[in-house]
Amino acid sequence: SSSPELIVLLERKAELMGHVRAAIMDSPQIGECFDSNQQAWILKGRTLVIAPLNNSVTPVIVTVIPCTNPGSVEEDRGIPIYLGIKDPKMCLYCEDVGGQPKLQLKDQDILDLYNRPEPMKPFLFYHSQTGSTSTFESVAFPGWFIASSSEKGQPIFLTSNLGKMHTTAFRIDLKI
Repeated sequence: SSSPELIVLLERKAELMGHVRAAIMDSPQIGECFDSNQQAWILKGRTLVIAPLNNSVTPVIVTVIPCTNPGSVEEDRGIPIYLGIKDPKMCLYCEDVGGQPKLQLKDQDILDLYNRPEPMKPFLFYHSQTGSTSTFESVAFPGWFIASSSEKGQPIFLTSNLGKMHTTAFRIDLKI
């Protein structure tokens, strides 16, 4: 019988091999993102907001690519990824605004981040997946997660209050 440590090592190797395969991609994975209330991420001006999914709502195409050089990024918190939108080419990033972490969109090609020799922590998120549900934790601000409000039309934002008033669980439907 295999030891639990060996099984964990083999699972980690398989996960890393997935990163190696992704590392040779010349484009990010694309898809759409929804919160647990079936509200889609949409672009309103230069802000990502949520809206109930219906015929008049077109979800924004999100872009996802793993960080190939995680460096000092903590491995056990999830897979470090860059997260952006396809059109216009923008990436999500986190910065300190008035002493509070804030989620923003920046004009940035996700492949430029991907090809850098060092991790760009403000743009990195730990992607953790349980079943079909994903969370996105800021690498620059550990303990702060991408979240949505239950009110439609509200921007997505960062929160450190897990499981309270806001949704931090999302479904990301990536095209293969």
